Amino acid sequence: MSVEAARRFLFARHFLAPARSLAGLEGVLDVFGRFGSIQFDPVSVAGHNHDLVLHARVGGYEPAWCDLLYERREIFEATNKALSFVPTREFPWFRHVMGRKGPRFHNAALSDNAAVAERVLERIRAEGPLSSADFEREAGATKDWFGVPENAVRSVLEAYTVTGVVGLARRVGNRRYYDLVERLLPADVLAHEVSEREQILHKLLSRYRAHGLLGAGGAGGTFARIANPDVRKALHRELVDQGALVSVEVEGVRGKRFVLREELALLEEPPKPRPSVAFIAPFDSLLWDTALLMRLFDFEYVWEGFFPETKRRWGYYVLPIVFGDRFVGRIEPRIENDAGVVQVLNLWWEDGFSPRGAAAFVGAMQDALREYLRFADADRLEWAPHLTKEKRLFGTRS
Repeated sequence: MSVEAARRFLFARHFLAPARSLAGLEGVLDVFGRFGSIQFDPVSVAGHNHDLVLHARVGGYEPAWCDLLYERREIFEATNKALSFVPTREFPWFRHVMGRKGPRFHNAALSDNAAVAERVLERIRAEGPLSSADFEREAGATKDWFGVPENAVRSVLEAYTVTGVVGLARRVGNRRYYDLVERLLPADVLAHEVSEREQILHKLLSRYRAHGLLGAGGAGGTFARIANPDVRKALHRELVDQGALVSVEVEGVRGKRFVLREELALLEEPPKPRPSVAFIAPFDSLLWDTALLMRLFDFEYVWEGFFPETKRRWGYYVLPIVFGDRFVGRIEPRIENDAGVVQVLNLWWEDGFSPRGAAAFVGAMQDALREYLRFADADRLEWAPHLTKEKRLFGTRS
């Protein structure tokens, strides 16, 4: 297939699917159903990652919609590449996950801190949802990424989550409250047993659902926390043999790519893109394969949030801008909730792209900024002093 066809296919399956024409929660559930999971990140400089993912795909999206689905237990949190929201009906395939460091680490956290684990579970059983802050800090054998002993309470709560004993009942800010999983999820969902092998197959396929055109080896950490490489390779071959994944070749791209069987028709006749603008979340699944982004769109994507400020080419929390089926720039917004303001700290345009010279772009960008203001529950934009041209071009008020 040509580069243009691959580009159109990716944008069509990410942005032209039914979600934009479905109202409210129905659109959100459509995205979850197609992608399988959406990554959660506690940082909310420009909006939470999962909210930005949905804002780019669901017309009129409001963050309260996802909160409501979470409260109604229609979605839950699980590790799927990273911490993600997953439809509750898929819980049986996420009953046991790898967690941050794999099942051996988390099982050891429970056995090495057995007395703490027992006390924590007894209190949750008796009192209901609790956070680590509701317990006295306790020393234990478990160590963090840097070799420093972790709070044993925090370690066992995370381990219980990985092993499916407790789940996230709610969040208050970035504080997590845990409860017994049988009090959080429907009995029929909990009763549905799925073999570990089927769980791994499902999670492997979920990564292809989320992206749309991955290679067998994924990209970066795409297939992290599923299974060892030899197991993944064997199960990938099984998905291909079953016809769940269909291999395709993209002009100028090394190796085979794989498409979901049900998306073959879209691949063969991708529709023309709409002249609309969307801002893309830093951990959006569309951005997973940075080498493919470069080949298909000539767009270099690097997440610079963990870089020292002096090493950043763009900024801390920067959102790629798409227009039609092109990446045309980057925007660095910051939501100031108390002031009801969105600050635009910077804008960068891709080489060769002129906002004034692109037909329909200015109006589409104005629409996107108005939608973003509504999403942020803000009244106005405040532009950085050096963005006077952009301020005149795109406006300042909702």
